[in-house]
Amino acid sequence: MGKARRRGAVLPSMQTSRSKPCPCPSFKLREVASMYFTMIAVFLVILVVVLQGSAPRQSDFPYKVPLDPQGLLELSWNVSYTEQAVHFQLLIKDLQFGLLFGMSDRGEFENADLAVLWSDGHNSYFGDAWSDATGQIHMDSQQDYQLLGARRAPEGLYLLFRRAFSTCDPKDYIIEDGTVHLIYGILAKPVHSLQAINISAIHRGLQRVQLLKPNITIPELPSDMKTMEITAPDIVIPSQETTYWCYMTELPDSFPKHHIVMYEPVITAGNEALVHHMEVFQCAAEFDSFPQYNGPCDSKMKPNRLNYCRHVLAAWAMGAQAFYYPEEAGLAFGGSGSSRYLRLEIHYHNPMVFKGRHDSSGIRLYYTATLRRYDAAIMELGLVYTPVMAIPPGEDAFILTGYCTDKCTQMALPTAGIRIFASQLHTHLAGRKVVTVLSRNGKEQQVVNADGHYSPHFQEIRMLKEVVAVFPGDVLTTTCTYNTEDRSRATVGGFGILEEMCVNYVHYYPQTQLELCKSAVDPGYLHRYFNLVNSFNDEEVCTCPQVSVPQQFFSIPWNMFNRDVLKSFYSFAPISMHCNKSSAVQFPGEWEKQPLPKITERLQEPVLRCPATPGPQPDAPVPLNLRQLRRD
Repeated sequence: MGKARRRGAVLPSMQTSRSKPCPCPSFKLREVASMYFTMIAVFLVILVVVLQGSAPRQSDFPYKVPLDPQGLLELSWNVSYTEQAVHFQLLIKDLQFGLLFGMSDRGEFENADLAVLWSDGHNSYFGDAWSDATGQIHMDSQQDYQLLGARRAPEGLYLLFRRAFSTCDPKDYIIEDGTVHLIYGILAKPVHSLQAINISAIHRGLQRVQLLKPNITIPELPSDMKTMEITAPDIVIPSQETTYWCYMTELPDSFPKHHIVMYEPVITAGNEALVHHMEVFQCAAEFDSFPQYNGPCDSKMKPNRLNYCRHVLAAWAMGAQAFYYPEEAGLAFGGSGSSRYLRLEIHYHNPMVFKGRHDSSGIRLYYTATLRRYDAAIMELGLVYTPVMAIPPGEDAFILTGYCTDKCTQMALPTAGIRIFASQLHTHLAGRKVVTVLSRNGKEQQVVNADGHYSPHFQEIRMLKEVVAVFPGDVLTTTCTYNTEDRSRATVGGFGILEEMCVNYVHYYPQTQLELCKSAVDPGYLHRYFNLVNSFNDEEVCTCPQVSVPQQFFSIPWNMFNRDVLKSFYSFAPISMHCNKSSAVQFPGEWEKQPLPKITERLQEPVLRCPATPGPQPDAPVPLNLRQLRRD
């Protein structure tokens, strides 16, 4: 099959020099061809020398993340929405015989889209490749990782390359909004071909990022802005792969109301690859005091009262930059009716099990006493934390949906509506996809936020590409997709890590009394489901009133009939709405046995945009002189 071509790589391919000879060449033609390829070789050498030198300007690549826990591979990138492409800069601090870099659905090395730099001990190459279901690597017939250059600096080798969001190559990963699972592998020995690379025998790993950052203008910050650092007090990171660390702190006495207008991470130097994500929570105002604590969040020594510190003030995840509030709004903290107690939570990812690492990381808040026009606020959308929403075991893509209904928004939102500017999606371990859609008058209007490669291990507050206006009578539908192929019994909704959630914490202004707009299937109708499956199965499903909903789900034999009936049941059964104020009191009205919102018109799937008019591009890997590049 012919393949689309792309605007030319800076380093041209020499693959044509290995082509079969023309059946009837003249002597002069062979001379011309020889001179041509000699000039190409000279050009390559000159280009490599020219590209060597100081590191590229950091402003060219505003986003940066370490790929490996030791920090030997550092990825920087920028996004061009005009070109519909991502430009990557990969710093290799200790180059051996090459590396693999790429993307896959969940971070697997099987069925992955790869850019590979490899050496056979004499010659080195850069090329676009893919791996099959067994992990075998193949050269891609359509080279869509476009090498732009390579340069040597004191800190290591820089590779610069480009990749379109969508290439229309079935072997390529489509770069979308949301989480991207980046994979890497280090080649410690020379390889004679891509097929000779054994991915199970190389040092490899995974990093999650949001590649397609929104192109947002940074608002002007107030002149009276102050800062406050909420940081860990020089703790020793535990020598285990995963740790959630909790630290309690408090605001000064009589701290008046302020607006948070921005926050950013504070990472202890040397720990950039270990601090995975961080959150600052404000505690519930109903308690006069909270105990001090500094230790693992899952420790039995942690006071139970800390569980009431769940109001998010700030959240950061690896690869994220500073978070800015819109210039007309700020997040209120301090003052009457607001707790002065804060909880910092840090997730440390330490797969190399380093010992004795001290850390004082945290989040720096930027705040002002000059209050902005609007208080920003956070609203919960999705499903109520209840076991009536369940997922059968062995499911690869089971869907549950929660609603913020037109009845609730009509009751709770101001006539001028609210503006959503950021969003944090949340599930537990089985979550794979999350999407929230805004509907008006029965027609889907726009996606508020979506993550088709969602990971519960990578949760951050994300600025939206555009502010979403929500008016009274609108519907916000949050849908989560789960995978329970590794589980032997039903997964029910709840707070436990092996239970499930489906939540979108939307950040909006102006603040309203509506804090929670979520749903769950009506419990009475669920009892009808248990009775139905009991009558169609030989095995008894206990539906006794004294037996809990989880136990009833656990007793179901999960044959195809019971699975399909549950899916159908959730798609039509009436719901119980939770249209709650911040005081946990519901807005007045009838909220039980409510019909599902009627959506008559769905959004169309976006049409993939292939690269523009193709230009010259390499048909095969680009040769690189790594020996030359290794020179200082």
